Amino acid sequence: MPGLWRWRHNPLRRTTDLVEAWLALAGLLLILVITPVIGAVVGAVAQDALQQSVRDQRQARHEVMATVVRKLTRAPLDPDPETSATRDAHSRVFADWTAPDGTAQHGAVLADLKSPHRGDHFALWTDGHGRIVGRPLDSATATTHAVLAGIGAAALAASVVEGSRRLIVWRMVRRRYDRWDQAWAKAGPDWGRTGTGS
Repeated sequence: MPGLWRWRHNPLRRTTDLVEAWLALAGLLLILVITPVIGAVVGAVAQDALQQSVRDQRQARHEVMATVVRKLTRAPLDPDPETSATRDAHSRVFADWTAPDGTAQHGAVLADLKSPHRGDHFALWTDGHGRIVGRPLDSATATTHAVLAGIGAAALAASVVEGSRRLIVWRMVRRRYDRWDQAWAKAGPDWGRTGTGS
């Protein structure tokens, strides 16, 4: 606003100065009004999609109780540091469990037991046929992801607005410099010579 007001009646005001000031005002208004709306819309859409995923996973995944048959040796080293940290906190065991469809299952799994012994019970997530799957997404985690998506979309929209404004101003300044160069090229050869009419 001060930029617009300052150029209002200034005799040295160029059209580009006024356009720059209006661009700054428009960019500010877009950032303050439009980007929160974009963030809210993206967050709401992400929330709906993620909560639907939570409901779908709760229907498709089942927690069953597994029984330790025997402890297995340590798993081979995992090159992925994120999964290896999770695996270090669990024990690798051979276990038996009953699938939700009633079939008996068995296999090597990771148990959340510090020192597993034969006959110990632990929770395991499976699909309807007894295949091991990850724990279903919980509602709080889905909401956190949706909020982060909304914040990211708002930040991206603000960046696009500010980047566009800066690009337009940069092009205007470049054009202004080109005009100055052309004017200087016309006046330059005669500059300071007596009798040249300048």
